[in-house]
Amino acid sequence: MARHNPKHEKRKKSPEARSAPKKKYKAVKPEEQAQYSRRIKTFLQMTARKQLNRNELAQKCHSKRNPAAYQAAVEQLLKEGVILESRQNYKLCNQDETFKAETVRLAGNFGFIRDENGTEYFVPGKYLLGSMTGDKVLARNIESRTGSPEAEIVSVLEESQQARLSGVIVATEYGLCFLSNIAGSPLHIDYKQSCGYKIGDKVLAEVIYRGQRHMEHIVRIILNFGSADSAENCMKARIAELDIPVEFTEQVQREAVKVSAVGVTEFDMQGRADLRGEVIFTIDGAKTKDMDDAVSVKKNLETGNYLLGVHIADVSHYVRPNSPLDAEAFHRGTSIYYADQVIPMLPKQLSNGICSLNPGENRLTLSARMEISPEGDLISWRFEKSVICSRVKGVYEECNQILENTASSALEEKYQEVRESLFLLSELTEQLERRRKLRGAPELESTESALLLDENGQCIGLAPIRRGRSERIIEACMLCANEAAARTAKENHIPLVYRVHENPSPERIAGLKEIMLKLNQQELLLNPEEIQPRDIQKLLDDARDQVYYPVINNLTLRAMAKAKYSEKPLGHFGLALADYAHFTSPIRRYPDLTVHRILSDFLDGADQEWLTKRYQKFTENAAQRSSDTEVRAVQLEREADACYTAEYMQSHVGEVFHGIITSITEFGMYVTLDNMAEGLLHMHELPAGEYETEEGWYIRNILNGEEYRLGQELEVVCTRADVSSGHIDLSLA
Repeated sequence: MARHNPKHEKRKKSPEARSAPKKKYKAVKPEEQAQYSRRIKTFLQMTARKQLNRNELAQKCHSKRNPAAYQAAVEQLLKEGVILESRQNYKLCNQDETFKAETVRLAGNFGFIRDENGTEYFVPGKYLLGSMTGDKVLARNIESRTGSPEAEIVSVLEESQQARLSGVIVATEYGLCFLSNIAGSPLHIDYKQSCGYKIGDKVLAEVIYRGQRHMEHIVRIILNFGSADSAENCMKARIAELDIPVEFTEQVQREAVKVSAVGVTEFDMQGRADLRGEVIFTIDGAKTKDMDDAVSVKKNLETGNYLLGVHIADVSHYVRPNSPLDAEAFHRGTSIYYADQVIPMLPKQLSNGICSLNPGENRLTLSARMEISPEGDLISWRFEKSVICSRVKGVYEECNQILENTASSALEEKYQEVRESLFLLSELTEQLERRRKLRGAPELESTESALLLDENGQCIGLAPIRRGRSERIIEACMLCANEAAARTAKENHIPLVYRVHENPSPERIAGLKEIMLKLNQQELLLNPEEIQPRDIQKLLDDARDQVYYPVINNLTLRAMAKAKYSEKPLGHFGLALADYAHFTSPIRRYPDLTVHRILSDFLDGADQEWLTKRYQKFTENAAQRSSDTEVRAVQLEREADACYTAEYMQSHVGEVFHGIITSITEFGMYVTLDNMAEGLLHMHELPAGEYETEEGWYIRNILNGEEYRLGQELEVVCTRADVSSGHIDLSLA
C-alpha cells in the first residue's frame, strides 16, 4: 500500500501543529473586554489605510497588558461581523454592505448561502473563502450574471462543528492525497489520524485544519467505502457526506411497529365515509411498494360532468404531531430515490404496510371528491375522511396496453373490474390536458434517462424515460387534487404549505431571448418584464420540429425559477395556476403530510382562528425544511445519475458517439449524446488554432473561421469516464 510521504511534513507545518488549540487564558472581565473592543474599533477607524495588520493593531491597543481580554475582544468582534480578517490584516466591516448568512450547500466550484430572511445567494467558488456547509458567514452582494442573487463571503464568523467531504485517494508528488469534487486540488491528509486507505478508494474525510481556500484544508480519513470506480460506493460516500440518515432509530422503529400492528379497526373507520363499495384502484410502477394514491371516476349522464375521486393514504392518522415518527419525518423531509435504491421518509411498516393502498385491504384515506365539467374545468370539490379497499394494483405499462388494446387475455382479466373506469379516466385526462394547454402551462420535457442496472447494481445501459397514457392520467388527477387542496385553504383563510413556482427573473428571460435570436428565431417577442406562461409555451411550440429543439428545451428549463415550498400562496408559473399545494404523496413528502394534518383538523371542525394559532409558525418551518430537504434530494439524485452514467460509459471509452452541443462555456462545450449521457469536450481537445468564445453561444477558430455553435451536431469519442466525479470527457471523432 502506498503511504503518505513524511518528507512533506518536514517542509510544511504539521496538521497537528497548525490545528493545535490556541493558548488558554484565564476568565476575562466583561468591562476589560469591552474596553479593548472600543480601542480596536477606534484605531481601525482612524487608520488612513483602512486596515492594520495583526501585530500593528495589538501594539496600538497595548494587548500585552491583558492578552486574554484583548484576544476575547478580537474574537467577539470577528464573530459579530464588526471587523474582518484577511491575510492577517484587520479592518472595520461596512455594515451597510454586508449581511450575515449560513453556507447551506456546496457543489463543484460554487456554493449557496442563505441570509437571515431566507434568501439564497449563489457564491462562485473563488468567493467561498474555504467555507463549509453549516458555517456562519459574513457576505456582501456582487453583480449577478443570471438575475438571481449572488454574493461573496468576506469572513467566516463561526465554523461548523462537522465539516466533511467525500472524495477519492489520489497519488501526488507528496504521496497520497485526498481529492474532492469541491476543492480543485488534492488536499493533504493527516495520515496518523486516518483509517486505512489506498489509491482509488472512495472515502469520507473530516476537515481538521481550515485554510482560506478549500484547496488549503487538511483532512483526516474517517470512512473507506471501497473502489471509486463503483457508482454504488460513490453514492454511499456522498450520502454520508450530506449526513442523510439511512437507518431509523430504535425508538422510531418501535413506534412504527406499534402503530402498524393494530391494523385498520372498526373504531378507526367510525365517522369516515365508507367507499369500499366503489371501484377504486391504484396505478404505479411495477416495483412500487409505497402506494399512497388511488383514483375513481364516474360520469353524470345528465350533465356530462365527471365525478373524480382522488384517495390518498391518511398518513396523518398514524404520524401524530411531535411524536418520534413526526420528528423523523420532518428531519428527513422527503424520500430519496436514486438508481435502484430508496431512502424512505417513513419506516417500511408504514410506507409499505399500513399506509400503502394495497389491493383487497381496508385502508384509511383522505379523499378529494371533485366535479369536473366536460371541458375540463374544476367546478366543485370537497374533502372527506374515508376508508377504501383498492380493487387492483395497476401497473403503468400494463394499463397502457389496456388503453392501447394490445393487452393479453391475462391482463384483460386482471383489469376487467376497472377497465371502464380506466377508459373514462383517459377521456377525462384529454379534457384536463386541453384545459391546461389553454391556460398556457408550458410543456417542458424531462431530459433525464433511466438507468439500467445488472444484478450487482452496476449500470449497464441508459434508456429514455417515456410517459405513457396511464402516467399522464395519474399526473392529471393528482394536479386536480393538489389544486383543490390549495384553494380550500386559501378560500377558508387557513394556513397551509403551498407548492410555489415564481415567475422567472427578467434577466434570465432576457438571456434566453438573446440566445433565441441568435438561433434565428427573430419572430420571438418575449417581454422579460411581463413574461407569461403561454409565452414560454409558444416558444417551445415554435421550436418543436427543429433540430435544435432539445437545446431550446434545455435553455428554457434553466431559465425557469426553482419550485419550492412556502406558507404563502404565490402561485405556480409552470402550471399556470394561482393556487397549488402538494397533497397526494404524504408517505414520501413531509409537505403533503402537513397539508393532510391541517385539512384533517379543518374537517373535524377546527375554526380559522384555532388553525392559524396552531399552524401558522409550523407551516413556515415546514415549508423551509421541506424546500431544503428537496434540494438535497434532487442534488443527490442528479449526482447519482452522473456517477452511474459514468460507470456505464467506462465500458465505452474509445467508442464514437453522435451528439449535439447543448452548452458552451469559456473552457469548452458540453455535448449530449444520443444515449442521453452528457460529456465535456474541452477546449484543448479542439484542433490547433486560436479560439475565441462567446459563452453560451459559440467557439470560433479565428485562424480559419471554423465554428462550434450551440445546437450543432457532432461525432465525438468518449476518452474518459470518471465515476467518482461523474465527469465524462470527449474529443472530436
